[in-house]
Amino acid sequence: MPAPKHELFFDGVCVMCDHSVHFIHARDRHDTFRFAALQGPRAHETLARYGKDAAALDGVYLLVGRDTPHERLLWKYAAVRAVLRELGGGWKALGWVMGLVPRPLGDWFYDRVARNRYRLIGKYEACPIPGPDLRAKFLADGS
Repeated sequence: MPAPKHELFFDGVCVMCDHSVHFIHARDRHDTFRFAALQGPRAHETLARYGKDAAALDGVYLLVGRDTPHERLLWKYAAVRAVLRELGGGWKALGWVMGLVPRPLGDWFYDRVARNRYRLIGKYEACPIPGPDLRAKFLADGS
């Protein structure tokens, strides 16, 4: 049985978030990640199971082990750390170092960047359509 994929839910109109998805995809050597915009039905349905509102656009979410006994949802700083650890190499080491920062403090820094992301980096008018290679990693809504 293949290992479950991790599902990353991100703000689809955020330029910084879009660049992060491209960054992850380019370094995902083990085909671990799948992606979905927070603006889509899949994110709304998944996050609602955890009492979260995707429409709040309040951070990146990483669903680990969907439909397994070990399924869990990570949010903000914890999600970023988990992604880096999964990418391996130097990114795994950075994720480990980030683990030395208490999560409340990491979330505080995360929130400062997230609150200003549109002003600092920009915002798309609509979710951009990725190229075919990356598009294959996007989850179909409703599945």
